[in-house]
Parts: sequence; structure tokens; C-alpha cells
Amino acid sequence: MNKKLSIGVIIGNRDFFPDRLVAEARTEVINVFEKLNITPILLDENQSKLGGVETFQDAQKCAELFRKHADEIVGILVVLPNFGDERGVAETIKLSRLNVPVLVQAYPDDLNKMDVARRRDSWCGKISVCNNLYQYGIKYTITNQHVISPQEPAFQEELLNFVAVCRVVKGLRNVRIGAIGARPGGFNTVRYSEKILQRHGISVTTIDLSEILGHANKLTKDDAPVRDRLARIRDYSPVGRTPEESLVQMAKLDVVLANFMEENALDATAIQCWTSVQQNYGCNVCTSMSMMSENMLPSGCEVDVTGTLSMYAMQLASGTPSALVDWNNNYANDEDKCVLFHCGNWAKSFLPDIEISTAPILGTTVGEENTYGALSGRTPAMPLTFGRISTDDSKGIIKAYVGEGMLTDDDLKTFGNRAVAKIDNLQGLMQYVCKNGFEHHVVMNASRTAGILKEALENYMGWEVHEHNK
Repeated sequence: MNKKLSIGVIIGNRDFFPDRLVAEARTEVINVFEKLNITPILLDENQSKLGGVETFQDAQKCAELFRKHADEIVGILVVLPNFGDERGVAETIKLSRLNVPVLVQAYPDDLNKMDVARRRDSWCGKISVCNNLYQYGIKYTITNQHVISPQEPAFQEELLNFVAVCRVVKGLRNVRIGAIGARPGGFNTVRYSEKILQRHGISVTTIDLSEILGHANKLTKDDAPVRDRLARIRDYSPVGRTPEESLVQMAKLDVVLANFMEENALDATAIQCWTSVQQNYGCNVCTSMSMMSENMLPSGCEVDVTGTLSMYAMQLASGTPSALVDWNNNYANDEDKCVLFHCGNWAKSFLPDIEISTAPILGTTVGEENTYGALSGRTPAMPLTFGRISTDDSKGIIKAYVGEGMLTDDDLKTFGNRAVAKIDNLQGLMQYVCKNGFEHHVVMNASRTAGILKEALENYMGWEVHEHNK
């Protein structure tokens, strides 16, 4: 997730404003990009007047440059050191044929430099540029302050957030999710539309669970891949009282899942667990799912494909693992706190006291001895971004909600993977979730990225997004 990303840069210029402002801006932007580990793709100073975009010919040159780097560029930054040429900016983006997020920045004027030789008028020019982008049907993002210098820490934070938006958009438009097994019969809540997802570039590859279990049963504990996976499991987590035969079962299943993902170039998986794996194979798949999520290949249970998609989106936004959880219990009488829970497949990042264990609730119906592989662990206090993506089939749309809160260290005596969340106006959030037909599953991420997700999902993906308390 720390891979260096490329951003196309358009430096707007207008002939009756000081040209030196373009040269100064070019140097400043390059320095800021270097500081933030971003690669700028922009015109050389000898390709146009000081590397700016002013004429249609400049726009053609810049667009051609962007097309050459189309596989690298994830977003475009428009820099306005002066009023800028509104048509030049819009034409560059149109001619480049890049369908990527666009951030528009404009420099502030200095009250002591408002004479003809030094004034910028970028405040006004930004409005004209945005007007043209709107006319052209180009989606764009604007800075919180109407004008701001690239050297300001606030702008640099916004630029990093914009890069995260670009990451989310690029990732979601090409994501491939594996749906392993049938949706459990008792979980209508996780039904979804493959067709609606595909319209937005999200592909789902399905496989019958019997194929996975059949391949796993053909492996033996002496096979090299199984031995390798067994070692990885032991390195990943203390095994507690888990029997050796259960660890081998988990390792065999892990081999087959890894092969399936590699063969189909999958980014994430949603796996049928409840209750076929336990009844027909004899262990839980939670540890494997946790390991995948920790390694940035998110995995959700109960074939919750859109829940897994939510995990992937949050991972792209933050650069850290996500976890699929249940909105599960009230926390005593505190209306702004609740208990988040699942049998045991959360990424290790959430579980400092991680241990391979069993799933006691599931064990009451399938036998606890068949549920080894579920993880036990309590998530400590950390920042919280929560959210959920869902297909609304009756409306033919994709919708989502996002928000932020805190995970706390409040006392909690129970089993499985568990956490206590504090969210302002939690009761209002639950009203929204229930009234709008969202699932009981939600995704959590240890970050502050709700704004990034809303911008990416709503503005660029075109989805219906509710940001809690905004």
C-alpha cells in the first residue's frame, strides 16, 4: 500500500498574468511531491512556456504526455498560480481520455503584491476552471480553502487524502472478488447483485465449496505446500489448545484457497463458513481469512461479497487491514456505545492477544471440536472508521454509509473477536441502517478515512453515500 503513485499535473497559465508565477509554482509542486513520495507527470519547461498549459497546443502536448503514462497516472492535480486558462485545463483532461479523479488548487494573492506585475487572480480563475470542468462532465475535487499554497501543511494533507481517493477509485474499478460457496440459507441479509457490481467494474468469480474441500481432502500433511502453510499458521498466531490434526486441516484448506486466488487473480474473497465447512470438513476457516486480510487480501465470511468489497475499499483508503464485524450488542446503558463481534476472522492488526481457538456459538450445533480455527482476541482502543457498501437491487444502485468513532478499552467479558465502539449519535445511525435496509455486517478500519471514502464512492464512483453526522 506504500507504492509510489503518479499524479498528472496541469499548471494553468494566462497570457496577461506574470509568467514567472508558473515557473515558481512548478518548482514548488515538484518539491512537495518529492516530500510526499508522489511522482509528478508534467510538461517540461521546454515543451511549453515554462511548462504551463495556456493554449490549445499546450493542452494537446500535455494530453499526449498523460496518455503515454495512462497506466501510471491515478489522478490529476490542476495548479493555478494565476487565473489560468479555463479551456486549456478542460481540454487537456478531455484529450487525455483519462477517467481519473481531479483536484483543483489555486494560489492565494498577497495583499502587498496586488499590482499588475504581481497579482494572481487565482481566486476568480478557479471558479472559471471548475465551471468548465462541470460543463465538460469532468468530475473534480476542490480544496477545503478556496485558495491555498502548496507549501501549506493543510494542502499537503489534502493532497495525500486525494491520493487515497485515487487509490480507492482505481482499485474499485478493477477489483476481482472470489465468492467461495453458496450463501448460507439463513443469511438473506447478504444477498447482492453481481450484475450491478459488474456495471461498476467489480467482478465476482464463483466456485462451489465442494471443489475447494475436495481439493483440500486430496492433500496430506506431508505435502510441501501443506508443511509450508502449517509453519505460516504457527508463526502467525499462538495455537492454544488446537489439536495438530485441526492445524493440518486448516493448512490444507489454506493451500487450496491460496491457489484459487492466484489462478483467478483475485483481490479479495467471501467464503461460505456457517456451517458447511465445519460439518463437511471439520474446522473453521477463520485463521486463513485473518491471514489473508492481514496481508491486504481481505476476506469476509458468510459469502458477504459486498461486505468484502467494503473491506477492500477501506483498505485502499487507509493502507491498513479491515475487518468484517457484526453490529452485535448494546453496551450496558450507554446509548453511544455498542459491542462489535464475530466468531474469529479479524486481521491480526486488531488482535494483539490473538490465539487460535474455537467458535462456541457455532459449536453448539456442529460440535465445538469441529470449530478449531476461529480466533480469539480483544481489540484495544484505536481510531475507528466504519462503513458498508451494498447493492440496492430494487433501485438498481450501489449505496453505502460511512462514519468515524473510537474503539475503546471498556470492560468486555466474552469470547471470539470482540471490540467496544463509541460513536456519537449511535442510535441515529442504527435508525439509518435499519430504515435503509443495510446488512447486520459492517466493516471497521483503524483510521480516519470517512471523508476519503465518501469523496471516492459518491463523487467518482457515482454511488449513493451517507456520511454519519455530516
